[in-house]
Amino acid sequence: MRNGTTLRLEHAVPRPLQRLLWCASWLNEAADGQRQLPTGLFLNPERETESAWVPRETVNKLGSPLHCCSEARTIAWAARASPYPRARVRCSGESTMAECVGIDVAKHTLEWSLGAEGKIQHLRNEPRPIAGLVRRMVTLDPERIVVESTGGYERKLVAKLAEAGLPVVVVNPRRVRSFGEGMGFLAKTDAIDARLLALFGEKAQPPIRPILQGTDRLLADLVARRRQLVSMVVAEKNRRDIAAPAVRRTIDPVLRTLAKLVRELERRIDTTLREDVERAELLALLQTVPGVGPGVARTLLIDLPELGHLGRREIASLVGVAPFARDSGTFRGARRIRGGRASVRTALYLAAMSASRFNPVLAELYVRLRQAGKPPKLAFIAVARKLLVTLNAIARDRTAWQH
Repeated sequence: MRNGTTLRLEHAVPRPLQRLLWCASWLNEAADGQRQLPTGLFLNPERETESAWVPRETVNKLGSPLHCCSEARTIAWAARASPYPRARVRCSGESTMAECVGIDVAKHTLEWSLGAEGKIQHLRNEPRPIAGLVRRMVTLDPERIVVESTGGYERKLVAKLAEAGLPVVVVNPRRVRSFGEGMGFLAKTDAIDARLLALFGEKAQPPIRPILQGTDRLLADLVARRRQLVSMVVAEKNRRDIAAPAVRRTIDPVLRTLAKLVRELERRIDTTLREDVERAELLALLQTVPGVGPGVARTLLIDLPELGHLGRREIASLVGVAPFARDSGTFRGARRIRGGRASVRTALYLAAMSASRFNPVLAELYVRLRQAGKPPKLAFIAVARKLLVTLNAIARDRTAWQH
């Protein structure tokens, strides 16, 4: 303390409070000139209060350079010192907001963190630990539970969280990685990913969408499997064209088997769709548009459940057929599409190629764009977007296509 007096800390005083009292006494002595400022701290000349003391560049738990003020460090230390799970944090000038939980999913393990500064918890990616984690999440009641899409290993966890009514969000790993690099988080481990997911949920606030369950999940899996089999058929046909006669005899049975499996999947998908009267009606309405066949209608109905519930701009951006600007200063770059749902965009592109010939409205649009000097692919994308907007209106109004 000041004037050379000392403060004896009893063993009953908690260790975090001991640190806080020691720091306060040390800062008072430094302010009076009795103690020299160490190299780890510097004084912000724009502020003369105690909060002007800030740490020099250090490395945070996410493995990136960190610059923070004393208020931020106080909140972080309070979070570490508290023995109880913290559901809400109040910062000066900010409203109270629930924290987000980040869960990094691997094939055999789960690692999760409550907030970007939370303690890392390790679990097995098995039914019993997942059930315990769901009960813990119900108790914590976070604002969002952010999980990366990891090729299917996250499905059991996400399904259980959704069944419990928890706000789970499945995000694109590329978005999270780009967000982390933009924030300066260059290191990558499972623990860092869990904290980064929690921070991404707090800062980006990804929208909470319904999770596919039951029949919806089954239909999505069947459509995805059909798409895989069709890709295999195309690959085998390409090999057959240049194969020797002896090799060709081994390819023909594979093609017959794949074609049979594709037909069986299509029959099962159609049967499941007909069991739902609303879906069967919408499936028939989508096929009234020239250029839209059963395969495209199935893909739109299953892989794009938002069809009919969003505006024309939102649905185009979601699918990935909306052009984005690329301007800087006086430079005006070409507008290009990016992102979106690849399976739906591919189906729409194929439908646009057919509709540009047999749909009178879209054929006129295609011819006009080509006469204006637009490239063929650009014209097809414009036709695909027009087709998507038309199908979205049909799904919204429940009316057949009319020329």
